[in-house]
Amino acid sequence: MTSPYRVCPDTGFKVDLAGEKLIKWNAVTAVVFLAIGGLLGLLVALTRWPEIHLLNADDFYMVLTAHGFVILLVWLIFFEMALLYFASSILLNVRLALPKLAWLGYWLMLVGCLITVVVVLQGNSNVMFTSYVPMMAAPGFYLGIIIFAVGALCGCAVFFATLVVAKQEKTYEGSIPLVTFGAMTAAIIAVFTIASGAVILIPTLLWSLGFIAYIDPLMYKVIWWAMGHSSQQINVAAHIAVWYAIAAILFNAKPLSEKVSRFAFLMYILFLQLASAHHLLVEPALSSEWKIVNTSYLLYLAVMASMIHGLTVPGAIEAAQRKLGYTNGMFEWIRKAPWSNPVFSGMFMSLVMFGVLGGITGVIMGQEQINIIVHNTLYVPGHFHGTVAAGTTLAFMAITYWLVPVLFRRELILPGWAKWQPYLFGLGVAGLSLAMMGAGTLGVSRRHWDITFADAAIKFDHPALAHLMMGINGVFGVIATIGGIMFVVVIVGSLLWGENRDEVSAAAPAPEAAPTPAPSAMSGHGSAGTMEVPGTFTFALIFLAVFVLYFFVNWKFLASTWGLS
Repeated sequence: MTSPYRVCPDTGFKVDLAGEKLIKWNAVTAVVFLAIGGLLGLLVALTRWPEIHLLNADDFYMVLTAHGFVILLVWLIFFEMALLYFASSILLNVRLALPKLAWLGYWLMLVGCLITVVVVLQGNSNVMFTSYVPMMAAPGFYLGIIIFAVGALCGCAVFFATLVVAKQEKTYEGSIPLVTFGAMTAAIIAVFTIASGAVILIPTLLWSLGFIAYIDPLMYKVIWWAMGHSSQQINVAAHIAVWYAIAAILFNAKPLSEKVSRFAFLMYILFLQLASAHHLLVEPALSSEWKIVNTSYLLYLAVMASMIHGLTVPGAIEAAQRKLGYTNGMFEWIRKAPWSNPVFSGMFMSLVMFGVLGGITGVIMGQEQINIIVHNTLYVPGHFHGTVAAGTTLAFMAITYWLVPVLFRRELILPGWAKWQPYLFGLGVAGLSLAMMGAGTLGVSRRHWDITFADAAIKFDHPALAHLMMGINGVFGVIATIGGIMFVVVIVGSLLWGENRDEVSAAAPAPEAAPTPAPSAMSGHGSAGTMEVPGTFTFALIFLAVFVLYFFVNWKFLASTWGLS
């Protein structure tokens, strides 16, 4: 059975129309939930700001639960489904396998997330994203997540089946392209994540229904974080695949070493999920040997993989730029990059902020001695806002600016907004991430709705600096929300009212934010053929210096703050 195709005039890709439709539906749904989740996050930030304190306690925990679920699962995984179908069907020039199963997966995901959101908004399932037992949510909370996960599993199955079809029909030569390999890494981690979720959420559902009398809290935490943290590793693998894709799209760039980049993705499969250990280091029932192995060995193998990607992506861009003649000094290649193009600016800020805000702080948090101090403070969500909001979300926004004209065949409206949106959103996310980590360093609780503890029997107040940090968090939360709204307006507006690219005259000038055609580098093979990237190595040395400095300053500062020696 053959599917109808169209040939993309920009890229030359043979686009399966059935796969294209699924990509569009998943991507649009993702953007809608990004808008919802972002507004919920603003309510959280304005409540944590002591001078505003917008919501009461019950509403705060309800909104916090919904915000975590919608952003950390719904927005990201819907978009990742679109990426899986793009990386398999379009990049491999093959029909999407099992489109009916893909549609089943889409509707299961949509129905599942709506069930959970509705149950949360009813106000009787304020268990937050982690839903730690013995807190109990309504059965629909767990049921919705399970249905959503089954839908995502269907999408992963379609992705793997499409790879098999492409291999059988010989639509590509050699191994699958690096971008597709990265997407495959995300899909493999997703299967592990869903399996872990099934192990813990199905019994928890039965517990909420009264069929099981007891769920061991430690067992729940261990298995839940095998799901909860691994779900974020799907994001890491997916957005790094996007980095490689954008480098190829804009610069025809190839990785410094394709084999090394593939090995780094493999290290993610083997070790990245184990980074969830930093959520369990304060659990007394877990052995010291297990904690030492995770924090002293396995963690650094995962970190090494990220550092490889963090070196080879900008290195690939530098090598490509130098081939174009940008060889004046160490940094002309980056100065002459298309900073007015949101595809590039969003991607590059994603790379930098993921490495600095997310990567460095993640390693710090993975040290058992420091973890004891910062565990369950705002430092933790500050860290993952640096990884998920700054790293993953910015990368997904960036590739969307390319996908809308190329895949949806619509010109971007408001090109000025598109130009500045990544900077505004990136500024907002960076500011709130740093503010939360600063507040967490001062001991502000991760989940408590009121840092003043005004309704507590025993009064306690944090230092004035903590109050300042929460105010800064609120201000930058507003900035990030404005940046997010700008993205939604540009993307949704372009889909609804943007000019049809197929109808625009070839002689018409392209908008400032228009993407360049995707080159063969995105679907091909090979390495850059050079390691002469002095600018990238200089950036790497600066990064390592910042990391070492922050590492030791953190030890000293936290010890003095909490009266430890």
